[in-house]
Amino acid sequence: MTNFNFPQPWIDPLGEGFCSRFLEKIFLKILDLIEDDHVIFPSLLNVFKALELVKYNEVKVVILGQDPYHGLGQANGLAFSVPSGIEIPPSLKNIFLELNSDLNIPLRLDGDLTGWARQGVLLLNTVLTVEKGQPNSHINLGWGEFTDRVIAKLSEKGNVVFVLWGKLAQSKINLINENRNMILLAPHPSPLSAHRGFFGCKHFSKINLFLNQAGLEIIDWHLD
Repeated sequence: MTNFNFPQPWIDPLGEGFCSRFLEKIFLKILDLIEDDHVIFPSLLNVFKALELVKYNEVKVVILGQDPYHGLGQANGLAFSVPSGIEIPPSLKNIFLELNSDLNIPLRLDGDLTGWARQGVLLLNTVLTVEKGQPNSHINLGWGEFTDRVIAKLSEKGNVVFVLWGKLAQSKINLINENRNMILLAPHPSPLSAHRGFFGCKHFSKINLFLNQAGLEIIDWHLD
């Protein structure tokens, strides 16, 4: 389980047997692709970065993405996030616009969302790898089995806000117990759909209202 730098605190919640079987299977597939000169994003050490930054019992919010950015230098293992110094992608720009509208937080020039992750926001893509220049190229590689289990186990934990932007994220709703958690739905923040209801959804303030009512520390959405 060290091939992907898999974080130890997630092994027990997900099941050691499941993790061993899945990681061996997926690692071999990706290794074969790399040996055939396919360029994979993010780097293998960052594939599980989202889980590395947030332990299972510390997750307060899940923001579900699709798959990593497929441009050079963009993917850092966190959904919607890019490393500091990389141009902010359109969907993330729209997330920052909604954050500004909702909570009057100044528009960000830095797209690294690590500051959110360190507060318990799991920025989880449903597919954790992608090939350079080919969006959705690993959608059938087997990642869904793994991320579905993460979502289901977090639902069992309870008191988690699940943020489902877009149809793909919303297809996971059947994995979530809405009686034990909060589910927020909106169109994807992509420029193609943000004007259909993502803008004005006020999800950031709704997240903090839920956390406050649950007796949990709210998220400071400022990234400084």
